[in-house]
Amino acid sequence: MKGGIERYGVPLALYTDKHTIFRPPNEKSTVEQQLAGEDVEIPLSNFGKALVELNIEHIKANMPQAKGRIERLWETLRDRLPVELRLLGVKSIEEANNALPELIRKHNEKYAVLPAEPAKAYRPLGKGVKPDYVFAKRETRKVGSGSEISYKNATYVPKYDSAMFDARTLVEVRETVSGEVLLRHCGKGVVLKKIARSVKSAAKCASPVQQPTPDTGKTEKEPYKPAKNHPWRRSMNKKDTDESQINNTTAS
Repeated sequence: MKGGIERYGVPLALYTDKHTIFRPPNEKSTVEQQLAGEDVEIPLSNFGKALVELNIEHIKANMPQAKGRIERLWETLRDRLPVELRLLGVKSIEEANNALPELIRKHNEKYAVLPAEPAKAYRPLGKGVKPDYVFAKRETRKVGSGSEISYKNATYVPKYDSAMFDARTLVEVRETVSGEVLLRHCGKGVVLKKIARSVKSAAKCASPVQQPTPDTGKTEKEPYKPAKNHPWRRSMNKKDTDESQINNTTAS
């Protein structure tokens, strides 16, 4: 989809089936979407959110007959592509990817049909809109007291002090295909930087002291020994003292 937009522009509408890539199976809005005030009848997938952001109408087919043309195209390609690739001597995925553009051009040259209306149903991509940031994985997070955000066992803060947030603010964290992490809030993107975990957070994740065993080389937890003033020890000492006094009284 990103490649098609970069080449042709943003389409007015997209016609798909009801695969979970385009829409999740759950028909109820999530708590995060309700708190964010998203006006949607059903919860949106990452792909669905990208379409909304680009103002692309999403039309979902409700019957197999409506998808007949595209399904017939896939059947043709499944039948022809292995033969074409074999004739070209392709033996790897990389070679196949390099050969596909020319095969697509030949297919369209032979079978493409001119549209009834020559006007294009594509719009230019908005100025400043980066498809990499639109077609990204999205998750809702709650901002901490120091504008920090936890994501995938790492802590992030805004790179610039001018983009700080109040504690408990709901924001959207996005991760691009290349692994870049950024934040989006109220229609604006915020660049993030990774920081070291705080001492308090690191202490929670710290493992107990372990000692290596001489035989196996494996580590085992150090046994816990209560302090001398521990209530359990005091009760045991009192019990021993009482028994000693009883024994001495009996002997005398």
